[in-house]
Amino acid sequence: MQFIVFAITYPIIWVLSKLPMRILYIKSDFFFFLIYYVIGYRKSVVLENLQLAFPEKPEQELLKIRKKFFKHLMDLMMESVKAFSISEKEILKRYRYKNPELVNKFTKQGRDIALVGAHQANWEWSTSLAKVIDIDVYGAYTKLNNKYFEKYVRSSREKFGVRGYKTSEMVKGMQKRFSEDKRGAYILLSDQSPQPHKTYYWREFFNIKVPVHTGAEMLSKRFDLVVINYVAKKVKRGYYEIEFQLITETPKDFEDYKITDLYTELTEKNILAQPEYYLWSHKRFKHRDKVPAEFK
Repeated sequence: MQFIVFAITYPIIWVLSKLPMRILYIKSDFFFFLIYYVIGYRKSVVLENLQLAFPEKPEQELLKIRKKFFKHLMDLMMESVKAFSISEKEILKRYRYKNPELVNKFTKQGRDIALVGAHQANWEWSTSLAKVIDIDVYGAYTKLNNKYFEKYVRSSREKFGVRGYKTSEMVKGMQKRFSEDKRGAYILLSDQSPQPHKTYYWREFFNIKVPVHTGAEMLSKRFDLVVINYVAKKVKRGYYEIEFQLITETPKDFEDYKITDLYTELTEKNILAQPEYYLWSHKRFKHRDKVPAEFK
């Protein structure tokens, strides 16, 4: 059955990926109309998230942000499809890195890097990172259930040089590289909501107490990684500018959870600059009523 699903859908995705972006955006407009006006996919979830994050904003403004978000989400879907066949020249034209020299300054010093980030604007095209960073780049990913899709999706994501570890194997892979004295930069998206029973730390995110991931901080202290945030900012449709923002080069000097606090504060600031391009369709605040007593 897995092969049948793959055999039917993958050729369609591949053909779509070969289309020019202007044609894909026409399809994006169609899907936006279908998802937003006909199906109403997660409109209530997005609005609730926006109301919780921005209680000071009038509803009309929140509705405008929601509509822009869904338009962007459909664009992102088409851009993810395009990633299957996009050329190096085109992706670097559309996904421009503002200051890679910040990262490369530390790679020249022989330092390893934790690249933390959020689901902002377009994170799918970060597979091009290895083209501007002078070090091996690795990212954690969730293995697909369909083994045929897994093979081709992974191949697509690694074509520009970024290598993938299954999330469950990320730490083991890092340990192996360190034991072999090999340098690396590790992409660690850290903004989604962990399960409460696996949470070590709760803090405010847009003034709401939520569980937060602390894995990036723990790994940076364990392996003495330079912690650098990267954020994608949408310049116009189909074009992004990526900025690197130094959080710390001395992670072991910080008390527990301070690096996580700095990352969260920076993420909030970046979201506020372009709120319509954050991934509001996931339930970021779903555990707000489960705050342990020690964090209230």
